[in-house]
Amino acid sequence: MPARRARLQGAFLVANGLWPLVHLPSFEAVFGAKTDRWLVRTVGGLLLTNGVTQLRAGRSPEAAHHARRLGMGTAATLAAADLVYVGNGTLSKMYLPDASAQLLWITAWYRHQRAERAK
Repeated sequence: MPARRARLQGAFLVANGLWPLVHLPSFEAVFGAKTDRWLVRTVGGLLLTNGVTQLRAGRSPEAAHHARRLGMGTAATLAAADLVYVGNGTLSKMYLPDASAQLLWITAWYRHQRAERAK
């Protein structure tokens, strides 16, 4: 189960990371024009890297542990950025669905962690 969850989150991150790298105009059409395009591309590259790492997560308990930590950390960072910067008006409200998705990833990984500890 953790390997499948890691692959699902990995695919989500790869898609979200590639989008601004492959077609920045459509990304900006949805999320608004960006002043610091280098930053958008940098974050896209980091999401792509994290996604590929999640996609390659193995099935061992150690691999599941690392996949969970990377998945929760990535999702928490993105959710915090979405909520803080939408809240102060830096980002458009179009980032709120992403914040919701990130909170779902955190919840999924947290449930897995609780189930593992209950064993």
